[in-house]
Amino acid sequence: MSTDKPFIPLSIAVLTVSDTRRIEDDKSGSVLVARLEEAGHRLADRKIVRDEVEEIRNVVTAWCERDDVDVVITTGGTGFTGRDVTPEALEPLFEKRMDGFSAVFHRISYDKIGVSTIQSRATGGVIAATFVFVLPGSPGACRDGWDHILKAQLDYRQKPCNFVEIMPRLDEHLRRGAGGNA
Repeated sequence: MSTDKPFIPLSIAVLTVSDTRRIEDDKSGSVLVARLEEAGHRLADRKIVRDEVEEIRNVVTAWCERDDVDVVITTGGTGFTGRDVTPEALEPLFEKRMDGFSAVFHRISYDKIGVSTIQSRATGGVIAATFVFVLPGSPGACRDGWDHILKAQLDYRQKPCNFVEIMPRLDEHLRRGAGGNA
């Protein structure tokens, strides 16, 4: 962690994917909101949607198009049952896929729950120059994903590199294609 750089607060939207949860009993979403606010970031928005591909896509796409949303974190829908569709909803929208996020998440999860980590399809990527992270629906998985990956990578002071410092360049391919000077 570098102390010669300032902390840059980000605006983060949290989406819980569940057929049964409401804000009042959404433990996983609440863990993420508490963690991001404790770290100094702002909650841009929070919603709960059912395990339906179009509902998930509609909310995440709308957030990624907003200027006041830097990062989207989803929780839920990453398992293997018929209703678990968050990766199917979002991975086709990824302009860039973040294989390292899944690999590191599984490494951390393995230390806690062993081979049961293979039952999660945690993933991450970039949609419309916005980082999107897809976490499992348990509070423990949300704590692990935030505490051991996202907290550091969403902090501009993190060395040797972090997501914040590359955010201004996430849409270079769009500007270049539009005749920009990227």
